[in-house]
Amino acid sequence: MVTEQPRSHKRPVVVTVVVILVVLSGLSNALLGLTVLLSRYQVPDGDVLVVSLIGAAVILFGLLTLAVAAAIARGSRLARLLLTIYIGVQLALHAVTALTTTWDWAVLVQSVVELLVVVAVWAPPGSRHFLDR
Repeated sequence: MVTEQPRSHKRPVVVTVVVILVVLSGLSNALLGLTVLLSRYQVPDGDVLVVSLIGAAVILFGLLTLAVAAAIARGSRLARLLLTIYIGVQLALHAVTALTTTWDWAVLVQSVVELLVVVAVWAPPGSRHFLDR
């Protein structure tokens, strides 16, 4: 008796690259948020709460982004939407971080990588991976 194997869809290379970038982005956002959080000791007393909250938010959304990486690899449309929302929030947090701390270069690099990730999951051939599911 021959059983038929379920047909597997091959994941596009661009989606694999996106998953790797999402993992790296999530980890680096968590580290960036930690450094922003620790930089609260170098700001004026009136800005300590703001810098602490920004650092904690960057850590949180970095970890949330990291959490959706496996679902992105499987082709989950919800994960693609959540990733887009998380990155949108992270871009806003990066803008605030650039205005309130001295982490301009790290924020710029993070922002560029995150924009590339969003474009890759919504533009073909990456978007086709999410339509098959």
